[in-house]
Amino acid sequence: MASYSMGDLKKGLKIEIDGIPFKIVEYQHVKPGKGPAFVRIKIKSFIDGKVLEKTFHAGDKCEAPNLEDKTMQYLYDDGENCQFMDTETYEQVAISDEDVGEAKKWMLDGMMVDVLFHNGKAIGVEVPQVVELKIIETAPNFKGDTQGSNKKPATLETGAVVQIPFHVLEGEVIRVDTVRGEYIEKANK
Repeated sequence: MASYSMGDLKKGLKIEIDGIPFKIVEYQHVKPGKGPAFVRIKIKSFIDGKVLEKTFHAGDKCEAPNLEDKTMQYLYDDGENCQFMDTETYEQVAISDEDVGEAKKWMLDGMMVDVLFHNGKAIGVEVPQVVELKIIETAPNFKGDTQGSNKKPATLETGAVVQIPFHVLEGEVIRVDTVRGEYIEKANK
Protein backbone atom coordinates (compact mmCIF):
# COMPACT_ATOMS: atom_id res chain seq x y z
CA MET A 1 0.00 0.00 0.00
CA ALA A 2 1.30 3.46 -0.91
CA SER A 3 2.11 5.93 1.81
CA TYR A 4 2.11 9.71 1.62
CA SER A 5 4.44 12.18 3.31
CA MET A 6 3.87 15.87 4.00
CA GLY A 7 5.01 16.91 0.50
CA ASP A 8 2.52 14.56 -1.23
CA LEU A 9 -0.59 16.03 0.39
CA LYS A 10 -2.96 18.14 -1.72
CA LYS A 11 -6.66 19.00 -1.95
CA GLY A 12 -8.78 16.10 -3.21
CA LEU A 13 -6.27 13.39 -2.19
CA LYS A 14 -7.72 10.33 -0.44
CA ILE A 15 -5.80 9.20 2.65
CA GLU A 16 -6.28 6.73 5.49
CA ILE A 17 -5.64 7.54 9.15
CA ASP A 18 -6.19 4.95 11.90
CA GLY A 19 -8.06 2.68 9.46
CA ILE A 20 -10.55 5.37 8.41
CA PRO A 21 -10.59 6.71 4.82
CA PHE A 22 -10.65 10.50 4.40
CA LYS A 23 -10.63 13.01 1.56
CA ILE A 24 -8.61 16.23 1.90
CA VAL A 25 -11.05 19.13 1.46
CA GLU A 26 -8.72 22.01 2.43
CA TYR A 27 -4.95 22.27 2.24
CA GLN A 28 -2.65 24.96 3.63
CA HIS A 29 1.14 24.94 3.58
CA VAL A 30 2.42 27.00 6.53
CA LYS A 31 5.96 28.36 6.75
CA PRO A 32 6.31 30.11 10.11
CA GLY A 33 9.04 32.69 10.75
CA LYS A 34 10.75 30.30 13.16
CA GLY A 35 10.78 26.55 12.99
CA PRO A 36 10.11 24.10 10.20
CA ALA A 37 7.23 24.32 7.70
CA PHE A 38 4.13 22.19 8.19
CA VAL A 39 0.88 21.39 6.40
CA ARG A 40 -2.56 22.01 7.91
CA ILE A 41 -5.39 20.09 6.28
CA LYS A 42 -9.11 19.61 6.74
CA ILE A 43 -10.23 16.07 6.03
CA LYS A 44 -13.71 14.64 5.55
CA SER A 45 -14.43 11.06 6.61
CA PHE A 46 -15.95 8.73 4.03
CA ILE A 47 -17.50 6.74 6.90
CA ASP A 48 -19.49 9.35 8.86
CA GLY A 49 -18.92 12.61 6.95
CA LYS A 50 -17.24 14.37 9.88
CA VAL A 51 -14.67 17.04 9.03
CA LEU A 52 -11.46 17.08 11.09
CA GLU A 53 -8.43 19.34 11.11
CA LYS A 54 -4.98 17.72 11.14
CA THR A 55 -1.42 19.02 11.03
CA PHE A 56 1.41 17.20 9.26
CA HIS A 57 5.10 17.87 9.89
CA ALA A 58 8.13 16.66 7.96
CA GLY A 59 8.49 12.94 8.53
CA ASP A 60 4.78 12.33 9.25
CA LYS A 61 3.23 9.69 7.02
CA CYS A 62 -0.26 8.43 6.16
CA GLU A 63 -1.46 5.57 4.00
CA ALA A 64 -3.46 5.44 0.77
CA PRO A 65 -6.86 3.87 1.51
CA ASN A 66 -8.06 0.72 -0.21
CA LEU A 67 -11.04 2.35 -1.94
CA GLU A 68 -12.97 1.04 -4.93
CA ASP A 69 -15.83 2.64 -6.87
CA LYS A 70 -18.36 0.31 -8.51
CA THR A 71 -21.30 1.30 -10.66
CA MET A 72 -24.29 -0.63 -9.33
CA GLN A 73 -28.04 -0.69 -9.85
CA TYR A 74 -30.31 0.49 -7.02
CA LEU A 75 -32.98 -2.18 -6.54
CA TYR A 76 -35.18 -1.18 -3.58
CA ASP A 77 -35.31 -0.07 0.06
CA ASP A 78 -36.31 -2.87 2.46
CA GLY A 79 -37.00 -0.49 5.35
CA GLU A 80 -33.56 -0.69 6.99
CA ASN A 81 -31.18 -1.10 4.06
CA CYS A 82 -30.99 -0.11 0.43
CA GLN A 83 -30.32 -3.05 -1.88
CA PHE A 84 -27.89 -2.68 -4.80
CA MET A 85 -26.82 -5.12 -7.52
CA ASP A 86 -23.62 -5.42 -9.53
CA THR A 87 -24.97 -5.72 -13.09
CA GLU A 88 -21.98 -7.80 -14.22
CA THR A 89 -21.85 -10.43 -11.44
CA TYR A 90 -25.48 -10.07 -10.20
CA GLU A 91 -24.07 -9.94 -6.66
CA GLN A 92 -26.30 -7.95 -4.29
CA VAL A 93 -25.11 -5.61 -1.54
CA ALA A 94 -27.18 -4.14 1.30
CA ILE A 95 -26.17 -0.68 2.54
CA SER A 96 -27.79 0.85 5.61
CA ASP A 97 -30.01 3.89 5.10
CA GLU A 98 -27.58 5.81 7.33
CA ASP A 99 -24.60 5.01 5.06
CA VAL A 100 -26.59 5.89 1.92
CA GLY A 101 -27.40 9.27 3.51
CA GLU A 102 -28.64 12.19 1.39
CA ALA A 103 -28.29 10.22 -1.85
CA LYS A 104 -31.41 8.24 -0.93
CA LYS A 105 -33.79 11.12 -1.66
CA TRP A 106 -32.67 11.17 -5.32
CA MET A 107 -32.68 7.40 -6.03
CA LEU A 108 -35.31 5.59 -8.10
CA ASP A 109 -35.60 1.81 -8.39
CA GLY A 110 -33.38 0.67 -11.29
CA MET A 111 -31.13 3.77 -11.22
CA MET A 112 -27.39 3.29 -11.75
CA VAL A 113 -25.29 4.78 -8.91
CA ASP A 114 -21.66 4.69 -7.76
CA VAL A 115 -21.07 2.64 -4.62
CA LEU A 116 -17.85 3.29 -2.68
CA PHE A 117 -16.15 0.30 -1.04
CA HIS A 118 -13.41 0.45 1.64
CA ASN A 119 -11.56 -2.84 2.19
CA GLY A 120 -14.42 -4.68 0.47
CA LYS A 121 -17.18 -3.10 2.62
CA ALA A 122 -19.71 -0.71 1.05
CA ILE A 123 -19.47 2.65 2.85
CA GLY A 124 -21.31 5.15 0.65
CA VAL A 125 -23.38 5.92 -2.42
CA GLU A 126 -23.08 8.72 -4.96
CA VAL A 127 -25.92 9.51 -7.36
CA PRO A 128 -25.45 11.27 -10.71
CA GLN A 129 -25.20 15.07 -10.38
CA VAL A 130 -28.28 15.56 -12.56
CA VAL A 131 -31.34 13.30 -12.36
CA GLU A 132 -34.74 13.42 -14.06
CA LEU A 133 -37.69 12.97 -11.71
CA LYS A 134 -41.46 13.30 -12.03
CA ILE A 135 -43.41 15.82 -9.93
CA ILE A 136 -46.13 13.98 -7.99
CA GLU A 137 -47.49 16.90 -5.97
CA THR A 138 -47.38 20.69 -6.30
CA ALA A 139 -49.75 23.64 -6.01
CA PRO A 140 -51.78 24.47 -9.12
CA ASN A 141 -51.00 27.55 -11.21
CA PHE A 142 -52.93 30.77 -10.78
CA LYS A 143 -53.32 33.45 -13.42
CA GLY A 144 -50.40 35.88 -13.23
CA ASP A 145 -48.05 33.48 -11.43
CA THR A 146 -45.88 32.81 -14.48
CA GLN A 147 -43.64 35.86 -14.17
CA GLY A 148 -40.88 36.73 -11.73
CA SER A 149 -38.66 34.64 -9.54
CA ASN A 150 -41.44 33.26 -7.35
CA LYS A 151 -41.21 29.57 -6.67
CA LYS A 152 -43.41 26.88 -5.18
CA PRO A 153 -42.53 23.59 -3.47
CA ALA A 154 -42.89 20.35 -5.43
CA THR A 155 -42.74 16.78 -4.13
CA LEU A 156 -40.90 14.44 -6.49
CA GLU A 157 -41.49 10.72 -7.06
CA THR A 158 -38.60 9.88 -4.69
CA GLY A 159 -40.11 11.97 -1.87
CA ALA A 160 -37.61 14.83 -2.22
CA VAL A 161 -39.01 18.37 -2.16
CA VAL A 162 -37.53 21.10 -4.38
CA GLN A 163 -38.56 24.65 -5.25
CA ILE A 164 -39.83 25.01 -8.84
CA PRO A 165 -41.12 27.91 -10.98
CA PHE A 166 -44.90 28.45 -10.98
CA HIS A 167 -45.28 27.45 -14.66
CA VAL A 168 -44.12 23.86 -13.97
CA LEU A 169 -47.05 21.52 -13.32
CA GLU A 170 -47.78 18.31 -11.45
CA GLY A 171 -47.01 15.24 -13.59
CA GLU A 172 -44.16 16.90 -15.50
CA VAL A 173 -40.61 15.53 -15.45
CA ILE A 174 -37.85 17.91 -14.35
CA ARG A 175 -34.07 17.85 -14.18
CA VAL A 176 -32.64 18.34 -10.66
CA ASP A 177 -29.10 19.12 -9.46
CA THR A 178 -28.55 16.56 -6.69
CA VAL A 179 -25.53 18.39 -5.22
CA ARG A 180 -27.41 21.63 -4.59
CA GLY A 181 -30.88 20.06 -4.42
CA GLU A 182 -32.24 22.55 -6.96
CA TYR A 183 -34.50 22.58 -10.02
CA ILE A 184 -32.57 23.02 -13.28
CA GLU A 185 -35.17 22.79 -16.07
CA LYS A 186 -38.02 20.79 -17.51
CA ALA A 187 -36.91 17.52 -19.06
CA ASN A 188 -37.52 17.07 -22.78
CA LYS A 189 -39.84 14.07 -22.88
